[in-house]
Amino acid sequence: MDLYDWLLFLHVLSAFLVVGALTALWALVLGTRVEASILSADSTMRFGRVAGPLVGAGMGGTIVFGIWLAIEVDGYELWDGWILASLVLWVVATWAGGRSGKAFTDDPVGGRRLGIRLQALNTIGVLAILLLMIWKPGA
Repeated sequence: MDLYDWLLFLHVLSAFLVVGALTALWALVLGTRVEASILSADSTMRFGRVAGPLVGAGMGGTIVFGIWLAIEVDGYELWDGWILASLVLWVVATWAGGRSGKAFTDDPVGGRRLGIRLQALNTIGVLAILLLMIWKPGA
C-alpha cells in the first residue's frame, strides 16, 4: 500500500467513526425520552462522555486526512468547490456538535431541545459532507 491508500483508508475510517458515534448519540437521545426513558442518568452521562468525543476524534481525523489527500492527489485541489463546501460544512457541523454536547451536559432537561436541534444540524452537516465526498460535483 502506498501513501494514497493509507490516507484514503484513514480518512474513510474516520468518517465511519463519525457516523457510528453520531448514530450512537441519536440512540441515546431516543433512549432518554422523558416519556419512556430506558437509561438511568448515570448511564446516559457515561455513554455521552464516550460517544461525544468519538465524534470529535472522527471529525478531526476526517479533516486532517482529507486535507492531506487533497494536497497529495494530483486531481484535487483545496480550492475545488466541493472541497471548500465540505470544509465550510465541517466547521458548521463541528461547532454544532460541540454546542450540542454542552447543552446536554449543562442542563440535561432544559437543554434537551436545544441539544437535539444542534445535534440535528451536526448530523445534516455530516450527511451533506458525505454526499459531497461521494459525488464530488465539479471534479
